[in-house]
Amino acid sequence: MEENNQKDIKFTIINDNGEELECDVLFTVDSDETKKSYIVYTDNSTDEEGNIKTYASIYDPTGESLKLEPIETEQEWDMIEKILTSAQEKASDPTNEEKTTN
Repeated sequence: MEENNQKDIKFTIINDNGEELECDVLFTVDSDETKKSYIVYTDNSTDEEGNIKTYASIYDPTGESLKLEPIETEQEWDMIEKILTSAQEKASDPTNEEKTTN
C-alpha cells in the first residue's frame, strides 16, 4: 500500500444541498490488496465536538476529471481508519517533528 501526502491540493465538490464546497486533499492511498486508489479529504468544516470532518472515496488517479465513488466494504473503511489514526498519532506526537528533521 502506498500513501501519498497531497498538501495544498484543492478541488470543488457539490454537496447534497447543491452548494459548492472547496475541499483540501489530505492524502491519497493506492492499495495493492484491493487494486483501488483512495482519496482522503476535508471541507474544513467541524462536527459538534469541534473535530475537522474528513471524508474518503475511491477515485481514478488517471482520470481527467475527479469522479469520487463511495467506499462500500468494511475492509476498505478499516484500512482508511487505520491510516487516519496513524496520521493523527503522528501529528499529535511532539517528538515527531524532531524525528523528521534529523
